[in-house]
Amino acid sequence: MNNEHTTTPELNVLAHSSHNGSFPWMDKSLSPRERAEKLVAAMTLEQKLAQLHGAMETINIYALPTADEMNAMSAEEQEQLMAQIQVQRHVKGIEELGIPRFRITNGPVGVGMGDGHPSPPATALPMSIALAAGFDPGLAREYGDIIGSETATLGQHVLEGPGVCLHRTPIAGRNFEYFSEDPYLSGVMGVEVTKAIQAHDVIAMGKHYVVNDQEYERFRTSVEVDEHVLRELYLLPFEMLVKDADIAAMMSAYNRVRGVYATENRYILNDILRDEWGFQGYVQSDFWSCRSCAGSLNAGMDHEMPDAKWCNETNIKNALEDTSLEIQTVDRALVRRFTQMFRFGQFERPYNPGVIDAKKHGAISRKIGSQTAVLLKNDGGMLPLDPKAYGTIVIIGQSEFVDDACNGGGGSSKVVPLYTVPPVEGMQEVLQSLGSNALVSKVTVAKDLANIGEAKTAAAEADLVILMAGLVASEGADLPSPNMLNNQNRMLDELLEVDTPTVVVTKDSSPVLMPWIVKAPAVLEAWNQGTEDGHVVADLLFGVVNPSGKVPTTYPVSEDDLLYAGHPERYPGTDEGNGFPVIRYSEGLNMGYRWFQSQGIKPLFPFGFGLSYTSFALSEFSVTPAQADSKSPVTVRVTVTNTGKVAGAEVVQVYLGIPVTGQPPKRLVGFQKVFLEPEQSQEVIIMIDPSATNHPLSVWDYCARDFVVKPGEYTVYLGTSSEDTPCKATVVVS
Repeated sequence: MNNEHTTTPELNVLAHSSHNGSFPWMDKSLSPRERAEKLVAAMTLEQKLAQLHGAMETINIYALPTADEMNAMSAEEQEQLMAQIQVQRHVKGIEELGIPRFRITNGPVGVGMGDGHPSPPATALPMSIALAAGFDPGLAREYGDIIGSETATLGQHVLEGPGVCLHRTPIAGRNFEYFSEDPYLSGVMGVEVTKAIQAHDVIAMGKHYVVNDQEYERFRTSVEVDEHVLRELYLLPFEMLVKDADIAAMMSAYNRVRGVYATENRYILNDILRDEWGFQGYVQSDFWSCRSCAGSLNAGMDHEMPDAKWCNETNIKNALEDTSLEIQTVDRALVRRFTQMFRFGQFERPYNPGVIDAKKHGAISRKIGSQTAVLLKNDGGMLPLDPKAYGTIVIIGQSEFVDDACNGGGGSSKVVPLYTVPPVEGMQEVLQSLGSNALVSKVTVAKDLANIGEAKTAAAEADLVILMAGLVASEGADLPSPNMLNNQNRMLDELLEVDTPTVVVTKDSSPVLMPWIVKAPAVLEAWNQGTEDGHVVADLLFGVVNPSGKVPTTYPVSEDDLLYAGHPERYPGTDEGNGFPVIRYSEGLNMGYRWFQSQGIKPLFPFGFGLSYTSFALSEFSVTPAQADSKSPVTVRVTVTNTGKVAGAEVVQVYLGIPVTGQPPKRLVGFQKVFLEPEQSQEVIIMIDPSATNHPLSVWDYCARDFVVKPGEYTVYLGTSSEDTPCKATVVVS
């Protein structure tokens, strides 16, 4: 393993003190904005225009492969393509002004496609969906700390993440980059990741703003969504990023919002983001999401990436000439970005990439992964396994899940890992550390199941079978269905017939259907784990770590249970004569667990669900005050007791029933993860503050054009999943 990076000679004049006197914008006694304004005032028109866009040679986005063509490519071909088009993720520096080359790297699941070729390797972390399953802001801080540290070490200025779009459907191709189906959970985790990234003087960039909840026809689709739905669900985590994390940048989405491209949507980019929320950062286009020059800049987009397809010198000069664009608007865009660069000391920092502490960060990734996996089923307490009870163990599955660590997530966020721990090697190492002499082997099943007979024979001859299956999604295309690909359901169904103790480990980017689950005594959702896959799975199966993850997005029993079943207008959209597909969020607020509860549909695994190797009891529940005004916090208390025999963690979840017509039955408003030793108890206190940025008691009021707390009887639910809420009380709000 070699993770050293050589220093590339390039612009470092910005660090030389000789320029500080001649560059008034290098005066640190000035505010970042004052410095940015002085810099822009000193720039020529040509210099300004060169700073409005990335440095990649302009290409035709329509010449890129279609979703079907991408799906037909091998993983290696997809990676080569993405590497080819994303090696120049920067803005060229201007030496005579001391402006550094502005380096941008992708996220949000680690340092992905960074500036330079090849992309610098980094720690491949568990996917964002896995992090959300941890239901732990502390884990999110550790996760963001690794990303921020490695971004800074590699000399990059911007990390494109976190992603806080919602899991509206389980088939969306980028669900692995996003946290969950719930806006509050997504916002909480995104805020902590953002704070941790920016603590390393790296610009964090929230994405994809907004309603980029599907990859299907992402360059063309228009999303039609009611204002209260947009505000209460899809905008909410972005609002939390701005108000709670002071995020430095936003990335505008590919899609249209109500017929207007997100990069040209002044209502979204200016009226809401800046005027209402007070955002002080800058807006970057997603790669090739910019669709105009004057229109985008006027609307509030400040920086085109990755090239100058629209914001080039010719277009901008023409727009200035015909007055469809004002020079003050150009200046505004540059001041916004330079302000953030000065805020984080990026003009003073020379490019001097260092060496990532792969071992240290890998250990943290292993910890994060082990606390985010979800124990979905454990009949008869089969897990944890006794490491000394088996002489031979066979791991069976298709190549992506058994041959190497499952470093999932295709597309621009793909991380080139510093190292990986494959399943067999990782399990063997963990077993040896536990004093076991068990021999671990594997059988790689062909995608067409041509060698399923060999796999059955190996399963029958082993003392223990670990079946590994899953789903690795990718940017650029949605999944055809929530089923695992390449006949894996049939593979599991047949292998679960073998009369050998068997555990199923799923490694998913998104919730999947499990038609075989009645045959499986134990199922562990490990997600796409990245670097430490082999160790994490073994730690959990053999009880080194007690699983404590919770499902961040509902698992359906059938695709017929999903909100788009029988409703093509909801997904994939319909052609309404506009010349582009239109997707209508006609389900309103009933998305995710809200959909299942409002329709009376029983899910396979509800939002917030997750088992443990121990048991917990809730007692001494109380909610105060019983009567409150619209501004008074509500305090929820409960005592959690570990009633089992091993240490473990439980996630206490608080939901509200809002007494307003059209509201879903429950809304998550608070949660806390509690780690307890056997027989240990702890009081948990969760505050529901009406003034919090997630507007826990409020609904969007069309007349007030604001969030408003309506009077009435609010129901407070407390439990350990969205369905399991045995504690209940009411609060009357005047």
